[in-house]
Amino acid sequence: MCATPVSVPPVSSDPVLPGERFASPIVRWRGNEAYEASFDAMREFTAQRDAQTPDELWLVEHPPVFTLGQAGKPEHLLIADSGIPLVQIDRGGQITYHGPGQVVAYLLLDLRRRKLMVRELVTLIEQAVIETLAAYNLAGERKAGAPGIYVPEGASGPSAAHAGAKVAALGLKISHGCSYHGVSLNVSMDLSPFLAINPCGYAGLETVDMATLGAPASWHDVAATLAARLEANLAAHWDSTLAATISVAEAAASDPSAEAAEKETAASAAVSGQPHQPQAGVTPAA
Repeated sequence: MCATPVSVPPVSSDPVLPGERFASPIVRWRGNEAYEASFDAMREFTAQRDAQTPDELWLVEHPPVFTLGQAGKPEHLLIADSGIPLVQIDRGGQITYHGPGQVVAYLLLDLRRRKLMVRELVTLIEQAVIETLAAYNLAGERKAGAPGIYVPEGASGPSAAHAGAKVAALGLKISHGCSYHGVSLNVSMDLSPFLAINPCGYAGLETVDMATLGAPASWHDVAATLAARLEANLAAHWDSTLAATISVAEAAASDPSAEAAEKETAASAAVSGQPHQPQAGVTPAA
């Protein structure tokens, strides 16, 4: 899950109905599943969904596999005969590894319906990972220009020896305003396959798991915690969107000039080159 940055415009400005609220995504515990099976299922789900299809959050653990983005460079696989299969996929970016002991959360969301920009979704996902790590007394941080979650400088305990190492990676594909792919969080796994690649195209980047950082935990517990944080952050985003929409509506009702100002702002955004719907593509990820 590591993709190259692209320009992703904001979502549609269709009106939000007062009191409207989305149900949390349907959580699917898919267990241990071959990567190709999950990949095919995500694409099929996204291709067949319509405006009424509920969003879903899939929790998966994969057998060992390397995945390479659509523009990925094969030379980032350093050991060709590792015995681990390599799968070319439709996200952007370079190579990464999935395997047992890693929680993978796939977010199949209708971004238009949620009034959610892709950059906002990336931030929401990263925050959910940081909050999940905090639940196990671990610190995590973002890095500018390199999405994912890393061990911060100045970390204490066992984490101190792994400052700058990556513990979670993310990547999203956007098709017709809907997302798939998601985030992987290393819980307790054999980390040696990461030595066979330049993770996300970065030579020498250390990859760690929660167990190495001093937080032994079960795959199921971490998956449940991560899912809960993702659901909470999605709900908080929707609540803030709804509150802002109601506030604008109330201001327009009490002062007609406010509505005119809102329209003028939207027009200015359009002139400045900010299109109003998401496009198909990949998001920043690493």
